Amino acid sequence: MKFATRINSFLPVNNNNLEQVFNEFKKLGLNYVDLNFGEHTILNPQEMRVLLEKNNLQLNGIALRFKDNYVNGDLGNSNPEIGKQAIQECKNACDYCREAGGKVITIWMAHDGFDYSFQINYLKVWKELIWAFQTIADYAPDLKISIEYKPYQPRAYAYIDSMGITGMMVKEINRENIGVTLDYCHMLMKHENPAFAADIFGAEKKLYGIHINDGYGVNDDGLMVGTASPFKTLEFLYYLRKHNYDGVFYFDTFPVIEGATDECQANIDMINRMDNLLEEVGLEKIAKIIDKNDAVAAQKLMLSFFKGES
Repeated sequence: MKFATRINSFLPVNNNNLEQVFNEFKKLGLNYVDLNFGEHTILNPQEMRVLLEKNNLQLNGIALRFKDNYVNGDLGNSNPEIGKQAIQECKNACDYCREAGGKVITIWMAHDGFDYSFQINYLKVWKELIWAFQTIADYAPDLKISIEYKPYQPRAYAYIDSMGITGMMVKEINRENIGVTLDYCHMLMKHENPAFAADIFGAEKKLYGIHINDGYGVNDDGLMVGTASPFKTLEFLYYLRKHNYDGVFYFDTFPVIEGATDECQANIDMINRMDNLLEEVGLEKIAKIIDKNDAVAAQKLMLSFFKGES
C-alpha cells in the first residue's frame, strides 16, 4: 500500500525542518509525500525531488492552501481579481508538481461558501467554479485535478460540501482529469457513509485521493484510523479494494498529546490489520453477504471481523 502522512504533525517536533521530517518518514517506511503549496514548497522543484529521493520518498502531489487573502472566497471569490489569483496559484502548483515528480493536485476550497441567507448568488458561483476547474484542468491535462469537499469549517456552509454536489460538479466540468479526494472525517461531518462515496466514485474511476482518519461526525477531529468508527472504516476499505484503488492513503490525523511518529505508526498498523482482515474473510464472501441485503448477516460479518475469524 502507498502511505503518506500530514507533514504539519511532524514539523513542530522536528525543529520545523523539512529534511528532518522526511528522515522520520523514511524510518517509518512511508513511501509518498503530499506538500502544501507555498507552505512546504520552500525548495525549488528539482531540489525537492533530490531531497525526497534521498529519503526514499516520492511526491504524490500538491495540496492548495488558500490563506488570508481569500477569506471571502477562493476560486469563487466575489472579487474577480482574487478569483483569478486563486486560479494562477493552482497553475503554479501544477507546474511545481510536475517538475518535482508528482501527479495529483488536491484543491480544497476552504473559503468558498457562505455564512448567511441572501449572502451569495448560488448559480453565479456554481458557474464560476465550473469555469475555474475547466481552466485548471485544461492547463495541466497530464495531472489529476482532485476536488476535496468538506461540509463546513471555516465557513458555516461550504459551497462544495458533499458527495452529491461534488459529483454534479465533476460531471459539469466534464474533463477527463477531474476527480475527487475523499476525506473520511469530512464525510462523517456530512453524515455520509464513507463507503457509499468510495463505491460511487470508485466505479466511475474518479477516485484520485484518500485522506484517512477518524472522528465523531461533528468536527474535523483527525483521530487515528479506525478508532472511532472501525466497522465504517472496514467497509470503506472494502470498496477501495473492490474498485482497485491504487492511489495513496494520506493519514490526515492531528496528534496533539500523542507523539507524531508513534501516532503515524499506529495508523500504519491499523490500516494494514484491517486490510489483512478483508483478505482473510475474502472479497467474494463479503460481496455475497452485501447482496443479501440482510442486517443480521451483516452483523455476523462484523462479528467475524471483531473476532478475527474468517
